[in-house]
Amino acid sequence: MRANGCSARRFRVRCKAIPWSVITRLTSIKFARRAPCQVVAGPRSVAGNCIVRAGHAMNPSHVSAHLDEPFYQPQDNEPALFEQAWRHGMPVLIKGPTGCGKTRFVQHMAHRLKLPLYTVACHDDLSAADLVGRHLIGAQGTWWQDGPLTRAVREGGICYLDEVVEARQDTAVVLHPLADDRRQLYLERTGEVLQAPPSFMLVVSYNPGYQNLLKGMKPSTRQRFVAMRFGYPAVADEERIVAREAGVNLDLAAQVVRLGQALRRLDQHDLEEVASTRLLIFAARMIGSGVDPRQACLACLAEPLSDDPQTVAALMDVVDVHFG
Repeated sequence: MRANGCSARRFRVRCKAIPWSVITRLTSIKFARRAPCQVVAGPRSVAGNCIVRAGHAMNPSHVSAHLDEPFYQPQDNEPALFEQAWRHGMPVLIKGPTGCGKTRFVQHMAHRLKLPLYTVACHDDLSAADLVGRHLIGAQGTWWQDGPLTRAVREGGICYLDEVVEARQDTAVVLHPLADDRRQLYLERTGEVLQAPPSFMLVVSYNPGYQNLLKGMKPSTRQRFVAMRFGYPAVADEERIVAREAGVNLDLAAQVVRLGQALRRLDQHDLEEVASTRLLIFAARMIGSGVDPRQACLACLAEPLSDDPQTVAALMDVVDVHFG
């Protein structure tokens, strides 16, 4: 059996549950029947910084240009703590639930410190080579391409590893020398040893709520970082955040936040996680654009939070109390 001139066994489909950090970034729409989908599989190709392997595109880095300051509502003294850690050459670990503002905070601080930001969305196939770099082969021969971590070190920027515990264990080998007093990055394949400049900063984040013994950060890694715990904002702060991010008036934002608070009190009803600030912004934005409130809350809150019909129905009962 062959597909597109390549052995079909080269392209295996592994069925896994969608990570919760991905689910809560999506607006959920349930269909009665599934439309047919086309699976594209092909050999590895390279186009710019995007590595395509077997129909799966992996963009290993994202460089933020900081044209506009990303909005962030401080909850405590976390901006000052982050800045002092940067000035002293200390790496930072941010832990908190999905959609509470971890990534936005890092974007805000990169803009505030006027540093380039390299963001890497970690996954279980992310290896040390994806971070450091690899040799590529093309029409002009073989050349070395820096990974996002290497580029951040060379340029003295911030490298942000989102959901770092999802990455393969071999990534710790390259992170440890960068996260202690050495501040060095070893490029084993080229023989280089890069000394990180004073402006370089390593930032990692993860959600402690759904980690397990197989995917947790080792103490030897965790104790190299200044750790900051994030949670969902206070009610008044969350209302301002939702109003600004969704572009709605404060009254509607307050109504959506009250609904979010009620849904969060149902965290023991077979919910892996509660309604995040991100989902509340989605719902407020849809309602503000004219979508029926119940339909918007179903698509933006209830369906992303659970696949169980009974649980979704229970969540919608709460919605009806606030938007009935």
